[in-house]
Amino acid sequence: KQWYQRRVAITAGTDEQVVDVTDKLFVAFGTEILKIVPGRVSTEVDARLSFDVEGSVAKGRKLIGLYEAAGISRDRVLIKLSTTWEGIQAAKILEAEGIHCNMTLLFSFAQAVACGEAGVTLISPFVGRIYDWFVKNTEQKTYTEDNDPGVVSVKKIYNYYKKHGYQTIVMGASFRNTSQITGLTGCDYLTIRSQYSVSICCLNILSP
Repeated sequence: KQWYQRRVAITAGTDEQVVDVTDKLFVAFGTEILKIVPGRVSTEVDARLSFDVEGSVAKGRKLIGLYEAAGISRDRVLIKLSTTWEGIQAAKILEAEGIHCNMTLLFSFAQAVACGEAGVTLISPFVGRIYDWFVKNTEQKTYTEDNDPGVVSVKKIYNYYKKHGYQTIVMGASFRNTSQITGLTGCDYLTIRSQYSVSICCLNILSP
């Protein structure tokens, strides 16, 4: 029994060390990125804390503390949280402390409204994953930028925010093709892969 207890204690200590090193590594990456690019960088909270309000808040505070110790203002950092009920509550607490949040794994209008009500800085609705679900679970397999379910979802969220005065930024993410990107022209932000950037540039060059 004593051997087992010692082994558990050693394992727990090792796990904590790994988590601490990982947090510092993520912040080191973010710090280096911010030396090159303007604006903000997102650093994600461990997904295992997605249903833990206190744990998510503690992790967000820790990450911001590490950034500030490295000379990075909290205004240049977004703490990325899962858009669970607990994640949104954690974001509300962090935002009240001046810690800006980026809500990920967002697939529905209801999640977006809850984020707006919580006053989060930015949401990242997953255009491509919404599209994937419809392709897999419905009879329709092809879409245009006008009826693509992911595009339609983000437009609905964006228009709702603007109509009701929410300050939360909408950043479309997880794209599957260039038509989804062009379909969301005018959205606050879009995060896209380099291959799509090249494709869109080529489209602009070739357009009459």
